[in-house]
Amino acid sequence: MATLGFLGYIPFAPGTAGTAAGFLLVLLLKPDVVNLSILTALILIIGTLTAHNAEKLLGKDSSHIVIDELCGYLISVIFVPMTIGYLVAAFILFRFFDILKPPSIRAIERNVPGGAGIMLDDVLAGIYANVCLQLWRSFAN
Repeated sequence: MATLGFLGYIPFAPGTAGTAAGFLLVLLLKPDVVNLSILTALILIIGTLTAHNAEKLLGKDSSHIVIDELCGYLISVIFVPMTIGYLVAAFILFRFFDILKPPSIRAIERNVPGGAGIMLDDVLAGIYANVCLQLWRSFAN
């Protein structure tokens, strides 16, 4: 589960593949806020547990563990219009923050061990992306 099946084993950019899974899930299902929130909470819990166990087998914060990218992307689109433009912008912003890892994200990655650390840095990257989209939305209106 932590690798989202074969996605975590894609040889080039498995984190982007995990994010793409989230993008496709939201694009196809277009969940409402309640269902998206429930799904995100479940993935956060399952991801924390499975990433913790997978890390023991695959190594510290292995690139094969991509359930954190799925969760982070879902967070980036909560309370955001489910239009293709916003979904693509969320994808780009989430990957930007996940790869760049501003100091607060890097601190979580370094200081929180196990599955919680794996998940929480992507949760924060998702929050950063969501805040950017909310600001864009407020200025666009």
